[in-house]
Amino acid sequence: MATIHESAEIETATKAEEQQVINTLVLAFSSDPMMRWFYPSTNDYMEYFPEFVRLYGGKAFDHGTAHTLHDFAAAALWLPPDVDPDEDALVALFQEALPEERLAHTFSVMEQLDGYHPTEPYWHLPVIGVGPTQQRRGYGSTLMQYALETCDREGEIAYLESSNPLNISLYVRHGFEILGVIQEETMPPLIPMVRTPRE
Repeated sequence: MATIHESAEIETATKAEEQQVINTLVLAFSSDPMMRWFYPSTNDYMEYFPEFVRLYGGKAFDHGTAHTLHDFAAAALWLPPDVDPDEDALVALFQEALPEERLAHTFSVMEQLDGYHPTEPYWHLPVIGVGPTQQRRGYGSTLMQYALETCDREGEIAYLESSNPLNISLYVRHGFEILGVIQEETMPPLIPMVRTPRE
């Protein structure tokens, strides 16, 4: 079981703090296999990934479900049941940012993901990350457990897609199960996972 740091004060990030949260996540994902497959160029990554985070998880700021700790050392964006990412805007962003071959693979992945989404109401974790200098201190586990307590209390499913195989063990420790593996040719694996609420 992951250690919960008593000193870790989890805070809800406001809309005004959105950029600070995104900055943390940009650093956290700078070596993520899937995200760097999308944006192998550093310039492209810095230009497009912040907007990807905004479109994929930014609605968390509107619902009070953007969590941070230790002065933005780590952050997690959760979407409550029936709140979805802005898919049309994501498609437009991909069309602007990706070459044709990568774009075709991306659209295929999006279609495959639709088949893994739970059919009943669920909490979605689009993005969670810890700044590179703050990793291996249990901050990711602390943020994860904090949100999952809500899922358990409300009796609702949690769902995520892991873009980095190194994070699978963290998610499994918190009760997530692998649903499958999505992979297109040279693209790193994307792993949808689900967690049923605990009594």
